[in-house]
Amino acid sequence: MSALSIRGIHKSFGSSPILKGVSLDAEPGEFIALIGPSGCGKSTLLRILAGLETADGGEIKVANRDISTLKAAERNIAMVFQSYALYPHLTAAQNIAVPLVMRRLTRTQRLPFIGSLIPGQRKAIADIKRDVRSMAASLKIDHLLDRKPGQMSGGQRQRVALGRAMVRQPAVFLMDEPLSNLDANLRVHARGEIVDLHRRAGVPTLYVTHDQAEALSMADRVAVMIGGALLQLSPPRVIYDDPLHIEVATFIGQPRINLLPSQIETDSTVALGNVRCALSNRTLSAGAAVTLGIRPEFVRIARGGDSGLPARVERVEFLGSEIIVHSRLDAIGETMIAKVSPAEGTGLAAGMPIRLHVACEHILVFGPDGARQPAMAQTTSVAREAAHGR
Repeated sequence: MSALSIRGIHKSFGSSPILKGVSLDAEPGEFIALIGPSGCGKSTLLRILAGLETADGGEIKVANRDISTLKAAERNIAMVFQSYALYPHLTAAQNIAVPLVMRRLTRTQRLPFIGSLIPGQRKAIADIKRDVRSMAASLKIDHLLDRKPGQMSGGQRQRVALGRAMVRQPAVFLMDEPLSNLDANLRVHARGEIVDLHRRAGVPTLYVTHDQAEALSMADRVAVMIGGALLQLSPPRVIYDDPLHIEVATFIGQPRINLLPSQIETDSTVALGNVRCALSNRTLSAGAAVTLGIRPEFVRIARGGDSGLPARVERVEFLGSEIIVHSRLDAIGETMIAKVSPAEGTGLAAGMPIRLHVACEHILVFGPDGARQPAMAQTTSVAREAAHGR
């Protein structure tokens, strides 16, 4: 049984469809990152799960309990917003305590002066303070409990927001770009903290981000959403190495994947320059247009010889541990990006002729509809075949 089950969620604003039947399951303690371009529906899906938006159709279950029609306060789902949404007039301790106060104290017990006369109020408040201190200590912000948000850094405010979400021990965590307001160095540090906190909590977490590094490094599975549809939900390595659709392959990866036009030959091969790659199981007819995808790290560079694809360097980006080489293929005029080591890229400059090598096992083939085609089987040289009269 899934801890969180989402089935066929639809949402439109006016005549514009935002979510087109999104479905996914999250297991207990699983961390799922939702990633996609702006406007693809990631944040809208989180708001629907939290009860802040109403879906036009679909079903949401938490621990096999249908919560689709429940109010936000009844769902036992905690959400951390991009802006943190802390109360500026309350201290960190008071901000963290808000969900506990609302849950454990009656409306009368929350009243000033009168509330203290209600039986059980003092013990409940003492328990709340104890739980707040415990949560603050686990987040290493116990020294900030008396400060207000305006007196804290972005990273400290982020921890307070996480503490407020975690202290109520929800059934599901939702996080909407919680690190987007932090600087680059602090973001890297905060990733590890969020993953550690998630593991301690042991509840399913849906984490919306625009940052591919966050999604791939933090999540158990990555959900790629494009145009309101969930195109693929897989572990990070599978999303990167084995994308099911050209839009997934294009969106994931920095630098971007190289995409080159080709077509299926009568012998079930596709040609890339002077190399033919055989498809293991052809599903498209001969002559069908396809697109070849090659990750930059699988493009090798040679500066002499007759093998490989002739190209000319357009620009070189030095990034310390690696070099990004942008070149243009002589035969078809398409750009090819290579990610190489500093040793392999030494001496390269704009205008220099080079040759590019790609092995068939590293080439992804996508059909006219963008769907992934079967894997490659072998590499054969066109020139060698011609010499044998084929």
